[in-house]
Amino acid sequence: MDNVKKCEALVKEIYDTMDASHDFQHIERVYKNAETILQSEPAADREIVRLAVLLHDVSDAKYTDTKESEERILALLDLSEENRSHIREVIASVSFNGGNELEAKTVEAKIVRDADRLDAIGAVGIARTFAYGGAKGRKLYDDAEETRIDMSVEEYRTKSTASVTHFYEKLLLLKDLMVTEKGRQMAEERHEFMVSFLRQLKKERDGIV
Repeated sequence: MDNVKKCEALVKEIYDTMDASHDFQHIERVYKNAETILQSEPAADREIVRLAVLLHDVSDAKYTDTKESEERILALLDLSEENRSHIREVIASVSFNGGNELEAKTVEAKIVRDADRLDAIGAVGIARTFAYGGAKGRKLYDDAEETRIDMSVEEYRTKSTASVTHFYEKLLLLKDLMVTEKGRQMAEERHEFMVSFLRQLKKERDGIV
């Protein structure tokens, strides 16, 4: 069994325990996004990209405070230590962390970051936001809540904001944070769909016919 197939089998059981915002369907969509971006990035190491996509949320800080699952699976794959380190670096650069993100230094990191962020915006991004908010018991919206501009990683992780607030603190920012040309192109329509959704949501909340 090659590394990608073996990794997929190992990670699936982990993602199947997560809520709908970070389940294996999320991984499948990010994988498709990465495959699309890879067509425009021929110099990228495809195996590194594919493995990083599969592994990027197994030790997500929203669900666990250790890297045990990530390290356990990496150790089971037939990889050089250099490639394991590269995959760790790619995964570490994916997280937004309240705007305190690490630099995506390699083309592989840029592809995986954009692929993951594309799944955070648009129609799927909207659905995922409310799925996560529902799983965490968060409000749909809170007009008294102020959008945070500057925050630490801890503040971003620990404060339970309403789902709509998350759009203004992260999702609406992602279009301009894409780091591949293809990612930027793909983000445009998804961004506009979110803007339209929020506009319609406000009209319905305000009782505007």
